[in-house]
Amino acid sequence: MQKIFKLSQPAVEALAAKYGTPLLVLSRDQIRYNYNFLAEHLPGVHIYYAMKANPDPRIIDELAGLGACFDVASDGEILALAQMGIAPERIVYANPVKTASGLAAARQTGVRKFTFDSESEIYKMAKAVPGGTVLLRVRVDNPHALVDLNKKFGAHPDEALRLLTIAREQGLDVAGLCFHVGSQSTDAGAYVDALAACRRIFDAAAKEGFNLRILDIGGGFPIPAIGMKVDAAAMMGQIRTALAQYFPNTEIWAEPGRFICGTAVNLITRVIGVQQRNGQQWYFLDEGLYGTFSGIIFDHWDFELETFKSEPKIPATFAGPSCDSLDVLFRDKLTPPLAMDDLILVPSCGSYTSASATVFNGFAKAPIIVWEEVKSEIANLANAC
Repeated sequence: MQKIFKLSQPAVEALAAKYGTPLLVLSRDQIRYNYNFLAEHLPGVHIYYAMKANPDPRIIDELAGLGACFDVASDGEILALAQMGIAPERIVYANPVKTASGLAAARQTGVRKFTFDSESEIYKMAKAVPGGTVLLRVRVDNPHALVDLNKKFGAHPDEALRLLTIAREQGLDVAGLCFHVGSQSTDAGAYVDALAACRRIFDAAAKEGFNLRILDIGGGFPIPAIGMKVDAAAMMGQIRTALAQYFPNTEIWAEPGRFICGTAVNLITRVIGVQQRNGQQWYFLDEGLYGTFSGIIFDHWDFELETFKSEPKIPATFAGPSCDSLDVLFRDKLTPPLAMDDLILVPSCGSYTSASATVFNGFAKAPIIVWEEVKSEIANLANAC
């Protein structure tokens, strides 16, 4: 069973008493555990952390110390890494459709690795970063993914040779292919099918004089979720077997985001309102859709609400604190009855949550503290209660 970071009830109560709510608690130990899990089960694969999942500098710092590389999608992410001293050789600009400011930042900082999936992108890259190293993103179908990224990105495999040829003619270093099976994919079959498809393209390209040397298998590795059993080790074992079969002598990259940070953050939130509306129980929380729970909209995520109560559950509606009727988190969510000021722990909320949070309506983003920096003090406080 894969380990996750989850605070105890005494720790939740002590943290809320000291720091208030809403509060996000990050475990650097869990970040390190997740990275090492990937490195163990996908040995030899170069890990490029997808910064978009959670760009907190402490996560970046932890991963940098472990030797990770980074997947970026914008000038902002490129410049943030540069300011932290991350070498450009450890960065891939993996947005298939790049902005002018993004390409300028890549040129300025020395980033030389890129992905693309269209002809128009080739000319942009060739002009902005002559001779840059490029990977063609190939579309793969996976209707079982939580978020199907291939609806927006990826060239059809039938277009691959034409696009690779144009990129070579434009003077780019055509290095290989990349794909992404979609977010929170629990079936290794999607990876195996994609690997087989990429092998066919590699072989066809070799006949045209290409020496493709890199394959990026993207991210999508799953974390435990409500109603979903995950055996990440077994899944990665199947991927590892397919890699050995199809690409034994190829440099392999991966771009995990959620898998690295998803289980490394807990939210502590508080009930700030209790009422009956149209015959149903409503609970208002001090964190909502415009904050950490933004993942409900942008990531289709169903968050666990740990109340530390054992009473029989009732269906209830949970809403956030803003003056916006959209700010409703869950309807008919089963929960023990709650009261004003009750604390709720939300584990596994490290990915696509604080990264997409806003300050709409004047509500500040939930502060983030590092568990390893406060746990000794919090343990003493919890014992004193």
